[in-house]
Amino acid sequence: MVNPGPHDLHQQIYDVVKLIPRGRVATYGQVALWAGLPGHARLAGYALFNLPKDQQGEVPWQRVINAQGRISYSEARQGHDHLQRELLEAEGVIFSERGKVSFAEFGWQPEGERQRTKGAKRKKRG
Repeated sequence: MVNPGPHDLHQQIYDVVKLIPRGRVATYGQVALWAGLPGHARLAGYALFNLPKDQQGEVPWQRVINAQGRISYSEARQGHDHLQRELLEAEGVIFSERGKVSFAEFGWQPEGERQRTKGAKRKKRG
């Protein structure tokens, strides 16, 4: 098997992020998993941080947050961290007083993933 280059991996991540609907969020780890890159949450973050300018209007990068339900703040963003929150709030995403988003209310999963999760829950109960 040929190992895809870094830009191919980034594109896999961008393709997943494009699926996240307005007003919903997913974690970096989830995006990596659904892109076929389990355990590579940091790669998802790196890819989104380095989103090419020609894809910035197509890839809703703001919809990816950390596993704690928060925006991952970074000095590398040079003070523009607030933009992600503003974009999410404009989409109707609500942050708690502690700056967290409820995954129960705003979290997103691909359709097939939701059914697998529901099936797994049923099996555990039975």
